[in-house]
Amino acid sequence: MTDQELLRYSRQILLPEFDIAGQERLRDSHALIIGLGGLGSPVAMYLAAAGVGRLTLVDFDTVDLSNLQRQIIHRTTDIGRLKVESARDTLRALNPFIEVKTLARALGEKELLEQARRADVVIDACDNRSARLAINTACVQTGTPLVTGAAIRLEGQVLVWRPGGENACYHCLYREAAVEPETCAQTGVLAPVVGIIGSIQATEAIKVLTQLGEPLESRLLLLDALRMEWRTINVRRWPECPTCGCR
Repeated sequence: MTDQELLRYSRQILLPEFDIAGQERLRDSHALIIGLGGLGSPVAMYLAAAGVGRLTLVDFDTVDLSNLQRQIIHRTTDIGRLKVESARDTLRALNPFIEVKTLARALGEKELLEQARRADVVIDACDNRSARLAINTACVQTGTPLVTGAAIRLEGQVLVWRPGGENACYHCLYREAAVEPETCAQTGVLAPVVGIIGSIQATEAIKVLTQLGEPLESRLLLLDALRMEWRTINVRRWPECPTCGCR
């Protein structure tokens, strides 16, 4: 690690639980971020700033004017550009010591499995449940830790899955939901709420990568920003879960 890197990350290295060993783990880690919207923006920026060595960004969409209220990784001049390209430029300017790869497409089942297998952690920053279930399945099949988050209106949630033990996966939580939940395009979302949830996802990803503390495994963290109240709900593994039940 160079002198510049040591100075850049010095405030993290000062943490006794983190130290230089934790920083070196981040430098050698690879995070797959799926979705560069309201959640993916703070996730990507904090992981880049913290020094995660390799980031793979996945998003098929382009930047729209309505995105800029909450998707802080993009600028007004980026309207019309691919989100992954806009995000890549922001991250490279933020931290030139990291490697950023982009995939400007929706990943099919085979490619999603391949990308999850290559990563040390996957961050689900999508905006629909079907995509989250597909990502969850890929992570369970490849044994890749997953940090999933969601936010809408003035509410948000975060859950972590890691292989081994009796950890509940995302499918255990929502099982066979027949109706796709509403999106922020339909009901709205307060801009800082996605920032709060995305920042927690980034924190949990760093904890997973550096073996720091206790990640939110089998614990669903819920935010009610209207009252600024937090709740944690224990999530039991579903023995008949078609995704993780046989593992």
